[in-house]
Amino acid sequence: MADTRSDALALELDAAVSSQPGENDKKESFETVSDSDSDYPDGGLRAWLIVAGTIAGNASTFGYVNAWGVFQSFYEENLLKDVSPSNIAWIGSIQYSLVFLPGLITGRLFDLGYFKIPYLVASILLVVFTLLVGQCTQYWHFILCQGIATGLMCGAIFGPTVGVVGHWFRRKRGVALGFAAIGSSIGGTIFPIATHKLIPLVGFQWTMRILALMLVCTLGFANLTLARRLPPKNVKGGLLNLAAFKNPAFTVYCISGFVTFLGLYTVLTYIDVSAATFGVSPDFSFYLVSISNGCSLFGRIGGGFASDKFGPLNVLIPMTLISAGMTFAWPHARTQSPLIVIAALYGLVSGVYVGVLPLPLMELGETADVGRRTGMAFTIAALGALAGPPISGAINAATGGFDAVGYYAGGTIILAVMLLIITRQLTLRRLWGKV
Repeated sequence: MADTRSDALALELDAAVSSQPGENDKKESFETVSDSDSDYPDGGLRAWLIVAGTIAGNASTFGYVNAWGVFQSFYEENLLKDVSPSNIAWIGSIQYSLVFLPGLITGRLFDLGYFKIPYLVASILLVVFTLLVGQCTQYWHFILCQGIATGLMCGAIFGPTVGVVGHWFRRKRGVALGFAAIGSSIGGTIFPIATHKLIPLVGFQWTMRILALMLVCTLGFANLTLARRLPPKNVKGGLLNLAAFKNPAFTVYCISGFVTFLGLYTVLTYIDVSAATFGVSPDFSFYLVSISNGCSLFGRIGGGFASDKFGPLNVLIPMTLISAGMTFAWPHARTQSPLIVIAALYGLVSGVYVGVLPLPLMELGETADVGRRTGMAFTIAALGALAGPPISGAINAATGGFDAVGYYAGGTIILAVMLLIITRQLTLRRLWGKV
């Protein structure tokens, strides 16, 4: 029996390395998957190629979406200058939320063994919709094309990659996810600079065509390298595993994700606009988004290493608390130097949060159900990401400044920290320990 199981895993590994796109999507007989550490490669060329592919995929999705601050500023000043900032922010917030929302479906498909074909189709459609954004002229065009369509495709690509890394790493899972998450920082640094520099040179339409070509390169690499390793397993429950919510720690953690995203993306969305309002040169203010995304790279990697050593919740709690502090401080930074400091520190600590976010979910259930469980949590978080930036924009419009915006966003993050502490205690059930 043991030899048969070993042969099955070996065949699965060979198929992951050599198969053409789509072959891995054939539905296999469901097997029991062991959670023993010895069953995971936790390194080697193939496993680290998985991480490299995830970096490319994250750069094309989260990194691309994290460039929204530059689009927000450009649309306010040019294409959509007759539309209120709060309404424009809905385009970005829909994008943010939809990066998480499809995870419920893609996660379930991943658990059942379907990955290559959905991933390839979503990659092609993301390139197509990016090209179509360049043809948009009216507000509803941007809502449909850049908000909904682009966001959905980013979500379909991003959702299953967490499960892919979970198939190849166990003991070094935090480090692997930390490195995988730097793709968001790389994309969030490159895409804003490219967009801002290209629009005056070649116009908006050609800028979107060049961005689409960049996506072809990054998504092409991701499609060539990413693959499942473990056999599929049909865990009972269908699309939703509501039994997972019987675990109080899982339930509270999902709520904390929703509350966090009500405020977390506020600084990244409005720091460019606020800097220009305070008199910072527009030629520099857009760099604040790239500075923040660039510094988040170090937070994502450092958060991964620290999580493996101290436990993900022990890392998330203090770093998320510092994120709240930076959000409170942001409206009071009214010159270039303080804004650079805020952008850098905010990027660092918020990068830890985004990079470490999936790790507790992997430990709050079995590996065979990780796609569906992560998808449910991300779907709940998506609702917060959808509502957060427009609420901030409405507060800004009502008050005529960003002070109240900072108080709102920082306050929601403080509440999320309290929920993380509750999650920790429900899981650990003592004051000290790695969790």
